[in-house]
Amino acid sequence: MPEPAGSVRVDAWLWAVRLYKTRSAATAACRAGHVRIDGNPAKAAQTVVPGTTVRVRQEGFDRILEVTRLIAKRVGAPVAQQCYLDHTPARPRVVVPQVPVRDRGAGRPTKKDRREMERLRGRD
Repeated sequence: MPEPAGSVRVDAWLWAVRLYKTRSAATAACRAGHVRIDGNPAKAAQTVVPGTTVRVRQEGFDRILEVTRLIAKRVGAPVAQQCYLDHTPARPRVVVPQVPVRDRGAGRPTKKDRREMERLRGRD
């Protein structure tokens, strides 16, 4: 696969390395301000070169990528992963507390039930 010389548009690169399913989705992310190049908001036509840091906001978290190779055409996933270094920190593991469920119409919990729910919540 021949590599493009010089630079590639950021929206085309994001699509080519499979961060977005379509190029128009990558362009929309740039317009919405979800893409930053070296810390600055990126426009879709802005170019990237090897060594550039691209920060992409996806699913509420930032992915920090360093461009290592330029590609303008979509390629397979193994080849696409060779085109960037992922510097994204590990996502924090969120523990969702479970809420005790009572049957509808069971009425107010008894003192024994309340103490049992407090023990389950860890509030002895």
